[in-house]
Amino acid sequence: MKNTLSTCLLVNSLVFFSHAATPQKALADDRMKIGTAVMDITPPVPYRMSGYFSERLSTGIKDRLFAKAVFLEQGTTRGALVFCDLIGISTQVASRARKKIEAQCEIPFGNISIAATHSHTGPLYFGALHQHFHARRIKNNGRHDLEEIDYPGQLVEKLVQLVLKSRKAAGEVDLRAGSIIEKRLAFNRRFYMKKGGVRFNPGQLNPDIIRAAGPVDPEACVVSLHRPGSTQPLGAIISYALHLDTVGGTEYSADYPKHMQDRLRENLGNEFTSFFAAGTCGDINHIDISIQGRRTAEEIGSLLGDTIARGMPSLGPIIQPSLAIRSDHVDAPLQQFSKQETEQAKENMKWVDTNRLSFLERVRAYKIKAVGMRKADSIPLEVHAYRLGPEVAIVTLPGEVFVEIGLAIKNASPFETTLVIELANDAPGYIPTRKAFAEGSYETVNSRVEPGQGEKMAALALRLLKELKQSLPKRKAP
Repeated sequence: MKNTLSTCLLVNSLVFFSHAATPQKALADDRMKIGTAVMDITPPVPYRMSGYFSERLSTGIKDRLFAKAVFLEQGTTRGALVFCDLIGISTQVASRARKKIEAQCEIPFGNISIAATHSHTGPLYFGALHQHFHARRIKNNGRHDLEEIDYPGQLVEKLVQLVLKSRKAAGEVDLRAGSIIEKRLAFNRRFYMKKGGVRFNPGQLNPDIIRAAGPVDPEACVVSLHRPGSTQPLGAIISYALHLDTVGGTEYSADYPKHMQDRLRENLGNEFTSFFAAGTCGDINHIDISIQGRRTAEEIGSLLGDTIARGMPSLGPIIQPSLAIRSDHVDAPLQQFSKQETEQAKENMKWVDTNRLSFLERVRAYKIKAVGMRKADSIPLEVHAYRLGPEVAIVTLPGEVFVEIGLAIKNASPFETTLVIELANDAPGYIPTRKAFAEGSYETVNSRVEPGQGEKMAALALRLLKELKQSLPKRKAP
């Protein structure tokens, strides 16, 4: 990918801050300020867990779950990026939190992105499966003894307090940015098969595999945060396109990003905090089909952390940071189902966590129920673009987005480095490419939107990026 630059600072493992130069409508001597904060969002034990089609109850804590915020300010422009160790952010939680953040932190609603890392070992607190298991437990037990706390409500309040803390921590820092290549960890999980069609995860050493049906994105895109005048990073926003499903079990875990931060701290000091963001990895996982066995979360995180630590010195500084934010949405039509299909899905949901139905039949029933819960014919897919300087920008997208969409944005972006982050502000399921919809398999069966919405999001993201590039203030003379 292209290279990038920036300006930011970290004070301790909980907060950072930063300075920079002029945005739109800002005075010439206005500097960018950045603040960060970290907050524990681990649910109680037991609590229902996310990630699969069976009901799992948490039995302990392997490692704690966190939400991490980055507050941005320059002149009259303010924004916030929040990253949560969760499988997704429901539109209800995102909307409630963003409205409260707007009121209490004076950050415009459209300048706030709350993203999930997609950990499969966090809480199941929203969605069609949550509703199904919740209703079944009440029917069988007379009450729901697993949800005596309002986790979504508590999450909203914690996210508001988190952004408030990050704003209070805001101050001058230096930013550096760019991309670091790691090719050993991520694999496209969709394959063309000799017997025809495309399958996802067809099994390691499967002799019927012809080749992968899509690419990978080997770039870890990084914006590192430094005390003014220091080359030693004290934190970084890191985007990497690899599905977080490497742990399993019934203990809470942030998955491989936790181990990545551990290794980065070993290399860069205990103050270092990573703000991990999931790149577009809807069709990407950690399974190498050419061998037996799989890397563990600790192995993946450690390898990624070492690679990023070695690449830190190659990142370039943003000499004249310039903050600006744009957001818009794609009005995405939802898939439509007949009354008969809806009734069949309702019946099939009774067996969603059993082997009575095939896997894809269970997936389809769940998808139809999820579409019905939207109570609309279309949904807004919000796209946000953050400009940090002449060379670097960040894009956030909703849903589990196929890697080709992210690559299209990066490759056509007018910025040298563009971080593309998925699962922001809503969790509308998979966003495949048109090509993938034609090919079929799990991700397309589990998608709720009509084909073509991923390409529309990419086009919108590029329009926003071009607007941000064209509106850059003139560079100051050195």
